[in-house]
Amino acid sequence: MPTQPSKELIAIPNPYPDRIYEVRCETPELTCLCPMTGQPDYATVIISYIPDKSIVELKSLKLYLWSYREEGAFHEDITNRILDDLVSTISPRKLTVKTDWLVRGGIHTTVEASYEAGLNTPTK
Repeated sequence: MPTQPSKELIAIPNPYPDRIYEVRCETPELTCLCPMTGQPDYATVIISYIPDKSIVELKSLKLYLWSYREEGAFHEDITNRILDDLVSTISPRKLTVKTDWLVRGGIHTTVEASYEAGLNTPTK
């Protein structure tokens, strides 16, 4: 059976929970649909985080990002939802999501959203 997109992010135990280190995941394969025109939007997404007790399982992250492909959403919304979903799943010490969108209509857009434990909470 072929792999399917999924909104389920999976947390796995951090092998070094007492160490401060950064995890960086980057892919140029984030796509969604413009909610105004229905045309595809393409972005590179960069996720960097300092884990606490959990890290995100990478295949679940890949399938999660794929799940936006047929969804109509604004760039700011997707960026913040990715942040909120990851924070809810892995409860990191710190996490930043940056999306860098291909030019559309002559405008290049990047969106960056951050979370730091003890300073703010996700919107979910």
